[in-house]
Amino acid sequence: MDERERFLIRYSGGFAPEPIAKAEGVWLETESGKRVLDFTSGQICSTLGHNHPRVNSAIRDTLERVSHLNSWMLSEPVLALAERLVGTFPEPLDRVLLLSTGTESTEVALKLAKLHTGRFEVAGLTRSFHGLLAGIASVNYSMAHQGYGPLLPGAFAIPAPYAYRCPVRHCDGACDCTCLEVGFELVDQASVGSLCAFIAEPILSAGGIIVPPDGYFRRARELCDERGMLLVLDEAQTGFGRVGTMFAFEHDGVVPDIVAVSKTLGGGLPLAATVTSEAIEDDCFAKGFLHVTSHVSDPLPAAAGLAVLQAIDEDGLVAEAAEAGEYLLGQLRELQAQHEQIGDVRGRGLLVGMELVEDRDAKEPANALGAAMTQECFERGLSMNIVRSGGSANCLRLAPPLIISAQEIDLAVEIMDASLRAVLATSPV
Repeated sequence: MDERERFLIRYSGGFAPEPIAKAEGVWLETESGKRVLDFTSGQICSTLGHNHPRVNSAIRDTLERVSHLNSWMLSEPVLALAERLVGTFPEPLDRVLLLSTGTESTEVALKLAKLHTGRFEVAGLTRSFHGLLAGIASVNYSMAHQGYGPLLPGAFAIPAPYAYRCPVRHCDGACDCTCLEVGFELVDQASVGSLCAFIAEPILSAGGIIVPPDGYFRRARELCDERGMLLVLDEAQTGFGRVGTMFAFEHDGVVPDIVAVSKTLGGGLPLAATVTSEAIEDDCFAKGFLHVTSHVSDPLPAAAGLAVLQAIDEDGLVAEAAEAGEYLLGQLRELQAQHEQIGDVRGRGLLVGMELVEDRDAKEPANALGAAMTQECFERGLSMNIVRSGGSANCLRLAPPLIISAQEIDLAVEIMDASLRAVLATSPV
């Protein structure tokens, strides 16, 4: 432990055992020279890998021109990114607010939804994660509810489409959307008549890489329209190619009213955006919409985001992520066949989860095994993390950069196999 750690407020448990000295591509290097394969893409933000030359070049160029301005002043990187960003979305999503973090983008999404509809009740999915500030945390059901005082009124939970552990005890392995139908019925009965929006991750990441069934968001769109609610999708971890399409909502052929993007846009820099339609933006502007921060529309992160979008497009990384993701899922399923403790493997593109259990019949979460395996993998040169939700911490989340190769996937799976065997040999489940 570096003695200087004592000066830090501990914000998420402990820290990694050794500081990182440098990072490049899909690799990290500690101060002692140990190389670590990064299957978390930093905080799932380094979409193109670490220190991508195109992003670095854009940052250097912008530093020589202008890196920060008063929030009412615009710059070429901001205008260029806004235009390019709108071009990645289907109509009518053509208005953008450039922000700093995912939490901020979802906060803004709900502010727009409430101002536009004139209502305040918001439904979200259990096991969801949208950020940890006080407002959005009200519909953030995977963590951070206990101990932080009253939440916003009008926050409702709809059961997540978790087919492996059906929350309504109805499905077994294949969700048929009963959870969604039942959830909206419960919201109807609890509502005071001010239904505003439904917010969801297209694939629930922190909740355990929960992939909704085909058609889930088409039905959600219908249920929202019946009630005059807006559909808000949080693509923080699924946007810009990670799941094998530019956006995860494309899978169901729906168009949300508002989309929040962040992590995968900035290439490692703090950059987020809230995207909506001209009609909603016009209405909210007329009603006096206000959201000003010290770093709204900052040139420096905007330049990095523009470089990320250019690289994704010109290097064909969406198709590569789809192909690499299929390969990763296949390799993990082969690993599952060798280990009784791997209860489920699921995901789409390069956002994949591997759930560990005490045994496959009872499906009891193997929390201790998950923690031990994560540590063992890091010691052997692989960084990944356990997601914690619903009282469990047994799902390994794998989200490597879009530039990952088949050889690096093979190496990661070899490390996971060896780590699991080593942990079981020491402390059998």
